[in-house]
Amino acid sequence: MVVFRSPHPDVEIPTNLSLPDFLFQRAAPRRDKVAFVDGETGATLTFGEVIEDSRRVAAGYAALGLQRGEVVALYSPNNLDWPIAYYGALLAGAVVTTVNPLHTSDELRRQLDDTNAAMILTTSDLIERVDQIRSATNLRDVITFDGVQGTVSFKDLLDHGPAPHIELDPASVCLLPSSSGTTGRPKAVMLTHENIVANIIQCEGGDFWTEKDVLINVLPFYHLAGLGIFLNLGFAAGSTMVLLPRFDLELMLAGIEKHRVNKTFLVPPILLAMAKDPRVDRYDLSSLTSVICSAAPVGRELSELFSNRLDCELREGFGMTETSPGISVNPSGRIVHGSAGPLMPGTEGKIVNTQTGEDLGAHELGEIWIRGPQVMKGYLNRPDATAITITPDGWLRTGDIGYVDEDGYFYIVDRLKELIKYKAYQVAPAELEDVLKGHPDILDAAVVGSPDAEAGELPKAFIVADGNLSQREVIDYVAARVAPYKKIRLVEFIDAIPKNPSGKILRRELIERERAPAASTA
Repeated sequence: MVVFRSPHPDVEIPTNLSLPDFLFQRAAPRRDKVAFVDGETGATLTFGEVIEDSRRVAAGYAALGLQRGEVVALYSPNNLDWPIAYYGALLAGAVVTTVNPLHTSDELRRQLDDTNAAMILTTSDLIERVDQIRSATNLRDVITFDGVQGTVSFKDLLDHGPAPHIELDPASVCLLPSSSGTTGRPKAVMLTHENIVANIIQCEGGDFWTEKDVLINVLPFYHLAGLGIFLNLGFAAGSTMVLLPRFDLELMLAGIEKHRVNKTFLVPPILLAMAKDPRVDRYDLSSLTSVICSAAPVGRELSELFSNRLDCELREGFGMTETSPGISVNPSGRIVHGSAGPLMPGTEGKIVNTQTGEDLGAHELGEIWIRGPQVMKGYLNRPDATAITITPDGWLRTGDIGYVDEDGYFYIVDRLKELIKYKAYQVAPAELEDVLKGHPDILDAAVVGSPDAEAGELPKAFIVADGNLSQREVIDYVAARVAPYKKIRLVEFIDAIPKNPSGKILRRELIERERAPAASTA
């Protein structure tokens, strides 16, 4: 067996603490330090206020009849009460499922059914969708952050408590985020207290945040990139976090300037905007020294464009909802652009031939498998999907194609299911997208396979362009930079590339899109 291990020293991972106990033990010595800042209003919460408010909210949940192990759904954009609602639910012994606020009523109903949620927290903007499906679910209580008539006001929960301490089994499930669903219907991922606490310690061993850092978060908390990296890891580290309700480029840039943000976590679409948008030059971003990026392949072109323009180190990483989420990250000062870096402490990896199942060595391309204490328990009520994803000896099949170099740095080439089968070749869309984004007039790009009777699939580019760019210019630009079999054969110009909030391209939407008959071929 060819197994690649972390070059970082081993870290000691506590196995006797629940997630809220771990987080609040870390926070207790910093009671007077600001934990969260509302990036729009300037309102703040100290670590001490977060602890006390969370305990009151936990008592408020209990007063409503919430039982240990029941599921609380958080269906709301980011706001300053969101962390309190989350930590309070954990303290009450509940399991939290996080719901995309863009979900339709049908999508919401499916997730509430899948997780058997007993309680939901939402806002006035979303209450109509909740009302449409409530009778078809097992919801007992609807709580609104902004106090909608006919619902329980979140502020009223603060009138209780503090709640008595509840002993929780660290091996029990505490979080049910959804898998990304970029290629199919999302599944509820079972993460335990142990999984998340372990990954916090692992990330700290991989040099993420410290109590000296000021972070800004534009990522939605419903996604594990926002929840795990900020509300779990950032809070445990003692960092001050500036929260924004959504991604707005100028709001984010103004927040970095005003609060002298020095580090943060971003996803590829935001990196692309910061690398190319002229508005970036209007702001003083000199405080920003380090950005970590994951969720989708970045590529060397975009990585270097961003780093050079911002004069800021870009540390690419690799993570999944199924791994709580961190797997690997580039070490500060030892960055290899285009790589996801070495494995985090306590993590093992291997590269597996997708045809034969044999283990591969350095610089050999195959599926990345991961094993470690951060790997999920499984998919809720989906033993079939769990068995396909996790091997009997604990290896998680990531579905990502990549390789490892001789220094232990991992490289993500593309998703296994997204490789384009052109004649006898396999073409990675992410590689072509990286090339396309290097063109000065291309603002964004996505590549998918278009069915073809002779070749099987043809690489097709969807382009968001600035200026009068022709299809032929796009085809020729890529052809000059890749092997002949990788050439773009079809081009379509569109207004925006569909993506989920973590930056992953929703290729199924492009594949299903009605294609214009006049696409150019070469």
